Amino acid sequence: MSIVYLALGSNLGDRHQYIQKAVQELKIYGLKVLKFSSVIETEPIGGPAQGKYLNAVLKAGTIYSPEELHVITQAIERKLGRVKKDINGPRVIDIDILLYDDIKLITPALLIPHPRMLERSFVMQPLEEIEPALCASLRP
Repeated sequence: MSIVYLALGSNLGDRHQYIQKAVQELKIYGLKVLKFSSVIETEPIGGPAQGKYLNAVLKAGTIYSPEELHVITQAIERKLGRVKKDINGPRVIDIDILLYDDIKLITPALLIPHPRMLERSFVMQPLEEIEPALCASLRP
């Protein structure tokens, strides 16, 4: 079983409920949630004017390849009602693959590790809460 870290964010509707539904959907697909951070509220970065986000990070075990997991996370986003209109625009749910084992992957659809995770406190703060040693090893 591989270890993956996922970032979840929501800034539309019942933000807590969308994050909870996303976690439930991941479990339905067979991901084993090993750790789940606190949910934090953050200001949006970039994009049009929009409301604050709720963000969290989870650590999970998975049997899926990174590409298969990406397809699954995109399907969950669509199922929960995400419509991609604007880059960095508001969304009911966003699920990003941050890390997948020690894999470095560059494809047109997927970059692992997530290329901007170290710049985003809304990712690093929850990740550090659940994996402080990992975060220390990621920083230059």
